[in-house]
Amino acid sequence: MSTTVHGVAHVGFAAGTNELYDRARPSYPQDSVRFIKKAVDNARPLNIVEIGAGTGLFTRTLLSDEDNATRIASLKAIEPSAGMREVFKQRVSHESVSISDGTFDNVPSVENGWADLIIIAQAFHWCPDYGRACAEFARILKPGGAVAFIWNLENRDAAGWVAQLRDRIEIHESGSPQFRLGLWRQAFSTEPYNNNFKPPEEKEWVYQVATSEEICIDRALSKSYISILPPDQKQSVIEDINAIVTRGDGKVWIDESKGVFEYPYRTLVVLARKK
Repeated sequence: MSTTVHGVAHVGFAAGTNELYDRARPSYPQDSVRFIKKAVDNARPLNIVEIGAGTGLFTRTLLSDEDNATRIASLKAIEPSAGMREVFKQRVSHESVSISDGTFDNVPSVENGWADLIIIAQAFHWCPDYGRACAEFARILKPGGAVAFIWNLENRDAAGWVAQLRDRIEIHESGSPQFRLGLWRQAFSTEPYNNNFKPPEEKEWVYQVATSEEICIDRALSKSYISILPPDQKQSVIEDINAIVTRGDGKVWIDESKGVFEYPYRTLVVLARKK
C-alpha cells in the first residue's frame, strides 16, 4: 500500500485531534448530498466507496438522507488515519457500512468494478499523486460510475470578519496543498483521468450555518496546519480570532442574546463520470 500522506495532514490529523475535528467541522447541505446520489443513473441500490472518510461527517449526512434505505446497498469507507478510523467507528453504526485502511491510490479492500460511486469529502486536495489516484478510481468503478469530490469552505467574500479570519489562519498553511489553491484540478489533466473519465462537472451552493465565537475558534483549531502549532502560537490565533469575531465586520446575528450568528459558507461538488 502507498503510505504517502502529506506531513501536515499526517501530524495535524493524528490521534488526539479527531474529536475536535468531528465536533467543530460543519456538515454538508442536503441538496449537495442528493445531487451526488443522483450522479449515477442506477435503479439498483448503490455500492459506494468513500475515500478519506475521516470521522464520518459526510457518511452520517449521507446515511441520514431520507431515501437512503433504497439507495445504498453497501458503503466501504477508506481512511489512512488510525485516529480518524477510531472516531468513525464510534460515530457511525450501520449494517451496510465498513471502514478500512487505504489511500487515494491504493484501496485494497475494494475489488475491480465494484463501486457505482466514489465519494471524497473534504480530502482530495491532500492527494500526493493525481494520476495514480485516477487510475485506482477507474479500477474500482463500474462502467458508467462516477467520482464525486465535495468540499466546504468558509465564504470570505460574504463578510469582512470571515475574510479577516481566513487571512489570520492561512499564514500558517506552510505550503500545504489546501483546497482553496486549486492544485487538485491538476488531476483532470492526467493521462489516467482523460483515458477513463469524461470532463468534470461542477456545482456550487452558497449558504450560512449557525455559529458562535467558540465554534469559530474550534473550527480554526481543527485545521491541520493550526493543530500542529506550538501552544504559544495557537494561543495567539485564538486571541486574534476572538478579536476579529468580537469586532464582527459584516456579522449577521441569528440570536444575539445567545451569541449565535451566521457563518457564510460555500460547498463545491465536482463530478467525474467514468466513460
